[in-house]
Amino acid sequence: MTMAQIFPSPFEAIVFYIIYAAWIISEIVGAVFLPWLRRRSGFQVKSILDRGSRGVIFLGLFVAIYISFSFAANSVAMLPTSGRSILFSTGILLMLLGIFVRQWAIATLGRFFSLSVRVAQGHKVVSNGPYRFVRHPSYTGALLSFAGMGLVLGSWGALLVILLMFGLVFGYRISVEEKALRINLKDDYVTYMKKTKRLIPYLI
Repeated sequence: MTMAQIFPSPFEAIVFYIIYAAWIISEIVGAVFLPWLRRRSGFQVKSILDRGSRGVIFLGLFVAIYISFSFAANSVAMLPTSGRSILFSTGILLMLLGIFVRQWAIATLGRFFSLSVRVAQGHKVVSNGPYRFVRHPSYTGALLSFAGMGLVLGSWGALLVILLMFGLVFGYRISVEEKALRINLKDDYVTYMKKTKRLIPYLI
């Protein structure tokens, strides 16, 4: 599939792929490389309780992205063309906002962040920064970026696939993560859970 098949203009294609590349780079640096450096500097893992959730996320999102691009390339379940430019701009803004929120959350969590569910020595509840509003702001950021991508692709089918797959894979991840944190952080995390929603303030 080519850019011309997915986007109505070369300009929109270039803008999207620049943002998409920035998103990938932010993940490599913020979610992979920097946490790896922290683990090399005296970071000690108390327990790993991932239950395969990292693999579920990678596989599920890969499938969702592939299907979404296929829908857009083959004009399946497309959104109205009359508001295409507004939808594209909104989608790009959501992707950028999602990148910011996720990286803010990762930076705030610091040495406690990991792509796998693990508990570190000295692990504690973090409730500052974006964690004041929701318990899993890094996933909120991912949700914003993926929803934005669905709008940019201009297919309601793509948006639906992305949101459904996101709900499935991150729903599983959140259940695994919160169980591990309740077991290890006990009343501190239970109290924090009572004060915050999972992904969207005051809603979910």
